[in-house]
Amino acid sequence: MRWIYLLAGLICVGVGIVGTILPGIPGVLFFIIAAICFARSNPVWEARIMNHPKIGPPVRAFRERGVIAPAGKFAAVTGMIVGSIASWFLIHHNTWRYAPAVICVVCATYVLSRPSR
Repeated sequence: MRWIYLLAGLICVGVGIVGTILPGIPGVLFFIIAAICFARSNPVWEARIMNHPKIGPPVRAFRERGVIAPAGKFAAVTGMIVGSIASWFLIHHNTWRYAPAVICVVCATYVLSRPSR
């Protein structure tokens, strides 16, 4: 089971790195998931994420106090709105057309309910 967490953590680090470069991909979210996976598989790598000068502070803030910074909330909700609007035009089956928006409303409610500091 430990190797599954290790593999998942490595994949999340890879996606997190891509997310720090490309707009629209939430990099910090994947580093948070990677830190959780590494806590169960490789504590040294978890410590490297938690102590990193750029990504460590938001990851620590979320893991310790559930904090999402206002800029992160804005970016997340904006991305969900853009994604929901795009999916409305790209999904032609009427039943599934609403699914992305419903999922994004649930996720946005969670993101906005988190403390900012």
